[in-house]
Amino acid sequence: MTTPSTEEIFEIVKRHLTEIVTEIDPAVVTPAGNMKELGASSLDIVEVVSCSMRELRVRVPRSELSTLKDIGGLVDLLHHTKQAKDAAASA
Repeated sequence: MTTPSTEEIFEIVKRHLTEIVTEIDPAVVTPAGNMKELGASSLDIVEVVSCSMRELRVRVPRSELSTLKDIGGLVDLLHHTKQAKDAAASA
């Protein structure tokens, strides 16, 4: 099983974001974007992160999530966590 690319993880996060906050146009969601600036509430963001982690089957400590500044940071963190999990599973 191969780890999803950062582009694939970005698409997962973007899909959850635009499904949860339906006013957000998928065309304006970029890795440099900020969910709050796009119109997501704090609860929306928690749900986007939770759904993305569930789909990828990973857990990220809340302390690591609190330092993120943009969607790209979340994608990188999820990708790194998924890579580490997949590597440990195949070892």
